[in-house]
Amino acid sequence: MFASDLPLSRTVTDRAADLRGDEDLLGRLLDDPSTRVLLVSGGRVVTRSRPGRRRALALYPPQEAALRAPSGSLAERWAFLGYDDADQVPGVAPGERRPAGPAYLAHHVPEEAAAALPAGDGWAALREVGAELSARDAGLATAAVALYEWHVRHPRCPRCGAVTYTVQSGWVRRCVADGSDHYPRTDPAVIMAVVDDDDRLLLANSAAWPTHRFSTLAGFVEPGESVEHAIRREVREESAVVVGEVEYRGSQPWPFPASLMLGFRARALTTEITVDGDELRAARWFDRDLLRAEVGRGAVVLPPGTSIARALIEDWFGGPLPGDPLRDGWNRGAVPPEGSGAAAGRPPATAGDAASPGSAAPRDPAPPAPADGRRPRGTAR
Repeated sequence: MFASDLPLSRTVTDRAADLRGDEDLLGRLLDDPSTRVLLVSGGRVVTRSRPGRRRALALYPPQEAALRAPSGSLAERWAFLGYDDADQVPGVAPGERRPAGPAYLAHHVPEEAAAALPAGDGWAALREVGAELSARDAGLATAAVALYEWHVRHPRCPRCGAVTYTVQSGWVRRCVADGSDHYPRTDPAVIMAVVDDDDRLLLANSAAWPTHRFSTLAGFVEPGESVEHAIRREVREESAVVVGEVEYRGSQPWPFPASLMLGFRARALTTEITVDGDELRAARWFDRDLLRAEVGRGAVVLPPGTSIARALIEDWFGGPLPGDPLRDGWNRGAVPPEGSGAAAGRPPATAGDAASPGSAAPRDPAPPAPADGRRPRGTAR
């Protein structure tokens, strides 16, 4: 598994950060009919579906975007995302020439209903469609969603409480009172495929989820903490399993609202599981045959394909898992088959399983965000 293969890590866009300081940039690009604009609202973007074609971002010329989603504020509602990357290597090398166009902008739409969309175009949650989009579209959409979430949550200066306004083509907020500049922040979070000496994978079910949803363990890196220490702390707090060696596998932005998921394979030194029954309902060890069977009959529903959790699981599994009859159930609340252990509110008993009172849980990948924009600890993605 490589970061460039993860759905929301794929990008072929040159962000052109060196151009953001040009105060006339947004105005010029909005006057250029070759510019392309994507509409974003919360964690959703407008996509286009056509028979026989891959789902794609709906990209509009500036005038059409402004008509379909009217806004009276240039600075507050538009952000510069960049250009196509000539060599598809981040950054600009000496002598490299940027393409003449198009430039890409994001248009922030406060209320989705306010946008008048043509037939075939519609709002879609990035967490659900990110894996279907091309590398260009996934990169543009992820950046746009991350910026939108930041702007919505940071309208005031954290130093004095005064109102802030946008500068640097949508990438900085400046305080009207003290002139301080504030930049988008990203919270580092670890997410780990914990594997024991028998090559079994540890997956957990949060008390906030239906009983058939399982994912890897995850949590935020705390202040003054290394990534390695965060992994060992989170796994022990949530499952009582002690972890030793950790191996980095890849990273992916998760802009819901502002996380960077750092993915690891972690080696378990112990296998006895203790959960508290409050935050974490159950945690189980799976070998490949068991996981294939449980997913195949709908007793276990894994995270959606856009998430790094799914990538970590399939990285351990050795490839894509077989068809998941409840794949959409992760977000839509599908119920597992009657009579399965998951449907009965308890995991089917297997050798080596243990689920007794203990520690904290991974959270639902889509809970309401707290007022300060951070997610609760133990988020599984």
